Amino acid sequence: MNELTSSIPRRRRLPPLAALRAFEAAARHLSFRKAADELAVTPTAISHQIRLLEETLGMALFVRQVRRVGLTDAGLRLYPTLRDGLDAFEHAITELSPQRWRKAVTLSATTLFTARRLLPALGSFRLDHPEFDLRLHASDELADLASGFADIAVRYGSGPFDGLVSEPLFAERFGVLCSPSINLSSPDELRRATLLHVEWKRPGMAPDWRRWARLAGIADLAVEEGPRFSEDGHALQAAIAGHGIAIASLVLAGPEIGAGLLVHPFGPVINGEIYHVVATPENMACADVRAVRDWLKTAVATA
Repeated sequence: MNELTSSIPRRRRLPPLAALRAFEAAARHLSFRKAADELAVTPTAISHQIRLLEETLGMALFVRQVRRVGLTDAGLRLYPTLRDGLDAFEHAITELSPQRWRKAVTLSATTLFTARRLLPALGSFRLDHPEFDLRLHASDELADLASGFADIAVRYGSGPFDGLVSEPLFAERFGVLCSPSINLSSPDELRRATLLHVEWKRPGMAPDWRRWARLAGIADLAVEEGPRFSEDGHALQAAIAGHGIAIASLVLAGPEIGAGLLVHPFGPVINGEIYHVVATPENMACADVRAVRDWLKTAVATA
């Protein structure tokens, strides 16, 4: 008599599935916050589920440090088995219905790109592809496409992107932007103006005032003085309100320039890198992901 023919079913002694999923996601990312983003819960909920799992097992699974976590020996032993098991579940469920498309495709992009490019064009996608939904993941942290957190993404840079296939969308351009109320007409007036700054995450690629002044041939501009912002969207809002002058994307600020809320009074223009649409080779082979790629290359890249 085996488990399939026995009249006495065996009860599995397992912790709650929610706790196991929280542990697997946190162990894969080595981050409670990223695990929370993936599972659409709060970091506090992830922490609670992992505490529950640790109490159930009677051992610690994570070493908690300031702004980072690591796996204990017990966590290192548990993670690969749990990861492989969840992968097997996903594969089996997919095999049950191979003819079905996923109901939604998740597209990841930066916060500003999502607000300025994706949202205005979203209506055209729904008209062309009513058979599935498009989920937008807006974050300035890179989505781990290999983990399945997102199906396709927009990346900024020169490439290549390891393990991913990519296609160019359009090139970025940066320049001086301000409210028309400031009535800026000459680079000389910048010496008496308030300069707005963005704390770029990749300083080597930063289109900042120092780089602009070097192109403009202005040696005595106070390129370090003025308010600083962690988000480029906030710097744009400050410029619209007339609080100063920003070096910002002429592409992503296109709607504000077209509406007369911002002006680009003079050059030079800083040429940026290229926006690419990227996905894993497996995802790019799927018809629904390719549909999102084609939409990005038409409705979004030409918007």
